[in-house]
Amino acid sequence: MAAAAARGRAAAKEKATLLSIGQVLSKLSGEFPALTSSKLRFLEVQGIVTPQRTASGYRKFSPADVDRLRLALTLQRDHYLPLNVIRSYLDDIDEGRSPDVPQAPMSIHPRERTYSRADLLDAAGAAPQLLNDAFSLGLMKPAETYDAEAVSLLRALVALERHGIDPRHVRAMRQSADREVALIEAALSPLLRRTDAHSRARSTEVAPQLAQRLDDVRAIFVRQALTRILPE
Repeated sequence: MAAAAARGRAAAKEKATLLSIGQVLSKLSGEFPALTSSKLRFLEVQGIVTPQRTASGYRKFSPADVDRLRLALTLQRDHYLPLNVIRSYLDDIDEGRSPDVPQAPMSIHPRERTYSRADLLDAAGAAPQLLNDAFSLGLMKPAETYDAEAVSLLRALVALERHGIDPRHVRAMRQSADREVALIEAALSPLLRRTDAHSRARSTEVAPQLAQRLDDVRAIFVRQALTRILPE
């Protein structure tokens, strides 16, 4: 009985120390101003950290997760290390080893790869006209350099075009996304009007949660609609 009570107290204490994604951002944004909830989710996908999940699917980070994130972000910022190298280094530490901090090759200088227009077209396998159409329809913005997200978007447009879905058909999705953001902004307006750190952290936490719920609803509607056109 006493052992069970002790385990219950320990579990309650551990739960109390878990942090939401907004609280993690609040803790780390002073050291890493460019850190966003999207970057945290990307680091999770890359295996840098594995937060717990609540029954509702929300991420919960332990103090050890925060320490691991801080170290990974420091290695990425100060040593220009790619994430696969950082992950291996952290795994060595988790297994009780004491590895030396890996050194980046001398040729590695940028923190994240950028792409020229020509590089973007090459990486996405896109024709110049497709990119021009994406610009003219407001799906992408012309720039001197582009990031990995631009490559992913253009690759998706290439894949859709192969099936007869061209950028003008996708334009409605961009407009729908803007409307969804307006819904989220309206829902968060009480928090966005405040200037205290807690409200800012809370809005940073809730916004991606609302976006995910809208994604879930959209995916359900699409699946339901597909049943009308696909054979049994």
